Amino acid sequence: MRYLHTMIRVRDLPAAIRFFCEGLGLSEVRRRDSEQGRYTLVFLGETASGDSPQIELTYNWDQTDSYTGGRNFGHVAYEVDDIYAACQRLVDLGYAISRPPRDGRMAFVRSPDLISVELLQKGDAKAPSEPWSKLPNVGEW
Repeated sequence: MRYLHTMIRVRDLPAAIRFFCEGLGLSEVRRRDSEQGRYTLVFLGETASGDSPQIELTYNWDQTDSYTGGRNFGHVAYEVDDIYAACQRLVDLGYAISRPPRDGRMAFVRSPDLISVELLQKGDAKAPSEPWSKLPNVGEW
């Protein structure tokens, strides 16, 4: 058995792609539009080759209301080479870090559709660093 993907529903496809691609560094692997079903599926992965686990963004064309229960889904997690650089890149793109990496090991951020994304430092935790070590939690994560 092989893990393939996690699906999340999004209301603003360009905003979700910006978050996951520019913010987290994923690449679009493939896309499928269904005129009959009135939806678009976009698969994102670590590489464009599609050989890594993926996030499937499901965009229902006629959805106008916010989705509920995004937090009930739990979260997706990504290992990053530098937790501080990853968080700074997301902040620079305008995203709030919900749980800053005070410990140099773990952080949480939420996507535009309020999906919790955990970032974990690859290998050993980094030494605590400013401004991260003193920042409070913000909102839910």
